[in-house]
Amino acid sequence: MPTLADSTTKKLSAAEKQSLQSFFTDLEAFTTAYSKIKGLYVEEADNKKLFTNAIKGMVSGLDPHSTYLEPKEQKNLLESASGKFGGLGIVITKKDDAIQVISPIDDTPAYRAGIQAGDKIIKINDKIVREMTLEEGVSLMRGKAGTDIEITILRKNTKPFAVNITREIITIISVKGYLLEDGIGYVRVSSFQKPTTDLLEKTIERLKEENDGYLNSLILDLRNNPGGVLDGAVNVSNLFLDDAGTIVYTKGRIRGSNTKFVSDSGDILNGSPMVVLINKGSASASEIVAGALQDHKRAIIMGNTSFGKGSVQTILELEGGYGLKITTARYYTPNDRSIQAKGIEPDIKLKNIKLGEEKDSIIETQESDLKGHLEVEDPSKLSDKEILNAQKSKKSEENKKALAKLEKDYFVLQAHNLLKALTVLQK
Repeated sequence: MPTLADSTTKKLSAAEKQSLQSFFTDLEAFTTAYSKIKGLYVEEADNKKLFTNAIKGMVSGLDPHSTYLEPKEQKNLLESASGKFGGLGIVITKKDDAIQVISPIDDTPAYRAGIQAGDKIIKINDKIVREMTLEEGVSLMRGKAGTDIEITILRKNTKPFAVNITREIITIISVKGYLLEDGIGYVRVSSFQKPTTDLLEKTIERLKEENDGYLNSLILDLRNNPGGVLDGAVNVSNLFLDDAGTIVYTKGRIRGSNTKFVSDSGDILNGSPMVVLINKGSASASEIVAGALQDHKRAIIMGNTSFGKGSVQTILELEGGYGLKITTARYYTPNDRSIQAKGIEPDIKLKNIKLGEEKDSIIETQESDLKGHLEVEDPSKLSDKEILNAQKSKKSEENKKALAKLEKDYFVLQAHNLLKALTVLQK
């Protein structure tokens, strides 16, 4: 008796018939496995759970950043985008049987508790991490601001130890700037948010005022910056580019995934030399900025090869509160370099030398190493005015401490020396 597959294939080409026949063969394999589980598994298996797990496996098998979200996970992701949640302030990924810290975010509970890049979280309260998904781990670590959580850390060359952390609403001042000697500005961008560009511009203007109206040169520190919104990366790059040209472009299978972002004329530094610091914790939007400034020969990139997160994810809301986060495109630098799984290679590579008692913030994991899904605990958004007021309220003693810390930072020291040399050569 003819089947639906037989009647359908009569109208198709040979290649289409072969593809369709392969589809029905694979579908038959799926239904066979499903039937065996339903009939033989030691306990009665719930249909919804089986299908949900099947879809999760299908999506997560595509790449480390695509995932099928159950209603609670979808809600958490939407809360991350709005920034209205209590959390610890860490960028994490699932690696092997642990949740690994990509980097703690500046001035957050995790940062103040001493959590370091490369730490592995093996236990959350009394629950073992190897028995949970990354999304389940994220849900456990989130909670009402003011509540406590205990996480057990496995760190290289140390025995596992527990850390008690009090959750907070994550509010990050994403840009901080200081004037170093010789008229050299130092600006740290810890994440890319909607206010980041305006804040960066105003911070540089403040540094100019402190140095009689100009800056000889600038260090832009993007180390351990996990990224953020695409527009932030494009607009930050645009601040330093004086020629109209490509900043970044994306390519995918559908028309909407193919987009080019270009710069306008007008360099906020009027061509003064720049060094951009990156490391293996610099990801996504950070890599877009570094790649654009490198390809336009606007800045010297110094440090370590970046993380290599060069893909675009689209979030789709599905029926029943479910969601689908799926990779739809790749990022490319102006010179047609793919960032994905390669990262940005610095013009000048630096060894991870520690001066004094500074903690090593370099991590060993890169995008190409990932098997699990990468989650970022996004900060809540402050207005430009609120952030600038917070900056202005910093006591001079705190600035002195920050400058003293920068003096012991090997990467900053090397960038400082290079810019001093370039300034001399330009005279």
